[in-house]
Amino acid sequence: MNVEAGENTVPEQSSRPAVGTTPAERAAGVVPGWAARAGEADREGELPAADLADARAAGLFGLLVPRRFGGLGGGFADWADIARVLAAGSGASALALNMHTSVVGALAGTPDELARAMGAPESFFAARDRVLAAAAAGSFIAVAMSERGAGSRLSALRTSYRREGDGFRITGLKSFCSGARHAELYFVAARAEAPAEGSGDPAVSHFLVPAGPGVSVEPNWDVLGMRGTGSHDVRFNTLVPADALVGGLEGVSLLVAQIMPQWLVASYAAVYAGVARAAFDAGVEHVRSRAVGGLAGPGGDAAGGLGSLPAVRARFGRADAALAALDVVIDTCAARVDADPGSPETNRWVWRAKLLAGQTAQDVAASVLEACGTAASRRGHPLERLYRDARCGSLQPATSDVCADWLGVAALGGDPEADAAVARW
Repeated sequence: MNVEAGENTVPEQSSRPAVGTTPAERAAGVVPGWAARAGEADREGELPAADLADARAAGLFGLLVPRRFGGLGGGFADWADIARVLAAGSGASALALNMHTSVVGALAGTPDELARAMGAPESFFAARDRVLAAAAAGSFIAVAMSERGAGSRLSALRTSYRREGDGFRITGLKSFCSGARHAELYFVAARAEAPAEGSGDPAVSHFLVPAGPGVSVEPNWDVLGMRGTGSHDVRFNTLVPADALVGGLEGVSLLVAQIMPQWLVASYAAVYAGVARAAFDAGVEHVRSRAVGGLAGPGGDAAGGLGSLPAVRARFGRADAALAALDVVIDTCAARVDADPGSPETNRWVWRAKLLAGQTAQDVAASVLEACGTAASRRGHPLERLYRDARCGSLQPATSDVCADWLGVAALGGDPEADAAVARW
């Protein structure tokens, strides 16, 4: 069954949170509501509209929007900070917000001079500014890039576009579109139906496509983890105006993915770091509540007897060290992205952050779950859901294997974008 974009299946369940002053305070304010809805969202396989309403009321849709457009004027490091906070409430909703934030960050973070050097017409800047102002006002953007059989590899897309009148006709089916039912705008990757005259492969371009006629959501999200993202398929057969073309020119998508990968790679890292921390905290709470043969736990707390077992303590000790190391990597990556985006050394940190976040999240969640025992694996226990969510970090593009190969090629003196046998994007 197809449904119109914007339809919600999980009702609002709480009043709006208080809005803090700093981005971290704003994020902390939405955590209780998100946490209260996370279990139901996981069971239903849908992103709660109330979670988006909380984030909207807190101004988080405009985190990276410049202040002149009504946003908070934040940078990549601000997102890295609040993503870890938000994931304590719901990793799935934090991940859905990450998709929106990645688009906004890419639009706001590309310097005008760079866009002009790449050939962007002046009409692009007016269109971009309208999108940024709308985001600051609460418009939600969903990313429609992945496809069945292609994943997120832009070079393998089957969704196509062609010029039609004064605009473009976009046709195709997208998968893994987080928050698909709630989007006002979709960030769509598509391939030209035919190469431009005198060129080789057809151009790959991005478009900002409004929800409405010719855009339908096909609810089918039933997966292992991150179920609360509501990442349904979306079918497109729609005509968009010329200014829907991101950058105002065709064929720059692959280039941007290579030179500024933070929005397609490292923005996920902080979310999964937050999920891993949430799994750790849930494990601590569980262990401190479980008595084992009347043994006293750390500090003499008899109710924490499970923590008296050396093997259990060792698992939490290793997890603590791994989480602290991951935070350092994410903070280093974020600082470099804000200070020197697109440089070779910054891009190395981008790929390192995604690799380590995916691996650390699944390792920490698995080890903590094993320390807590089978009681924590029952449906409805927070650790059961967090374990499944954490397992998805290494699977999400760029996968851990792709990240490791990129870093390996770079370490051996090669060009990670040109020396791979298979195109990364």
